[in-house]
Amino acid sequence: MQQTEKLAENLVSASAQTGNVVIDSFNGVISSVQEGVGQYGLKIVGGIIALIIGLFIVKLVMNAVRKGFDKGKVDQTLKPFLVTLIGFILKVLLFISIAGIVGIPTATFAALLAAIGLAIGGAFNGSLGHMAAGVMLLVFRPFKVGDLIETGGKLGFVKEISVFVTILETFQNKTEIIPNGAITSGTITNLTTKGNLRVDMPFGIQYGTDIVQAQKIVMDVLSADENVLKEPAPRVAVNNLGENGVELLALPYADCEVYWDVYWDTRQKIVEALGKASYAAPLPQRIVTMKNG
Repeated sequence: MQQTEKLAENLVSASAQTGNVVIDSFNGVISSVQEGVGQYGLKIVGGIIALIIGLFIVKLVMNAVRKGFDKGKVDQTLKPFLVTLIGFILKVLLFISIAGIVGIPTATFAALLAAIGLAIGGAFNGSLGHMAAGVMLLVFRPFKVGDLIETGGKLGFVKEISVFVTILETFQNKTEIIPNGAITSGTITNLTTKGNLRVDMPFGIQYGTDIVQAQKIVMDVLSADENVLKEPAPRVAVNNLGENGVELLALPYADCEVYWDVYWDTRQKIVEALGKASYAAPLPQRIVTMKNG
């Protein structure tokens, strides 16, 4: 009986000691959490507040930069690239500053950014190539915003040259977004370099008709067309002697913006003017000779 009582007392004592150890451990954990919250909680809250304020300030600065570029008449080709670059630099500086506020060593944070940059660079190797191509386009300037260019089978006016892509607006009001790498790796035809384009328009008349009179009729149409430039002067020339008729070529010059107006509308005016003058289109014909006997 006495042994049973002693055993019970020992069990109660051991349980009490175990409970005290658990309570002490729990209190230690609570104290550590409280110390951690007290030490880092305010820094984290301060970092979040600084991030919100910093992003707002960056937004204000970028708006001021854009307005300054507009007032300073910065090249429209460079403006999108510079705005993107300045915005990126400001945000990197902001995050480095916030890392210092939270308590992360600046050197550690910079190393982390470098590691992330390398990882992103490996994942987006092609994109970095497009960015390098964009820098080449801005340095060597084969075209600028507003130019009419043809590249990769696309014809349109340059609306924007950004870090990774160039945006074209076609005559059909389509927006073509072309990676910069594809542009620099291919042929670029700048149709705006000279300021105007020659519109080649072939047409034919039958053999035996008055060529000089036909040329005069076409020249009158070109001279009366407001979209056709007076200088360089237009010309009408004999282009080819075909199987069925004489091929003439109208050679008017026009500004890039009205190229298609001349190409379509002026061509129609020429056809109508020749029709009124009784010039018929060349038709297939054969000369048959008969031998006697």
